[in-house]
Amino acid sequence: MMLYPPVNELVDKVGSRYQLVNLVARRARAISAKEEATGEYSDEKAVSTAINEVYTGKLQIIRSEEE
Repeated sequence: MMLYPPVNELVDKVGSRYQLVNLVARRARAISAKEEATGEYSDEKAVSTAINEVYTGKLQIIRSEEE
């Protein structure tokens, strides 16, 4: 079974698997909270939406100058 989008490409966009997991989890929780607050639920799962946002470049990690 082939996963789409490929995990390696997602990791390349974010920097590490750890950052990818944290970014997707935070975004998925935000999507779920918004759906629950508005009562408008999507057919697509929140995690899938977050992964697609990372893959398309809509969701990125903003790095501070201190790092």
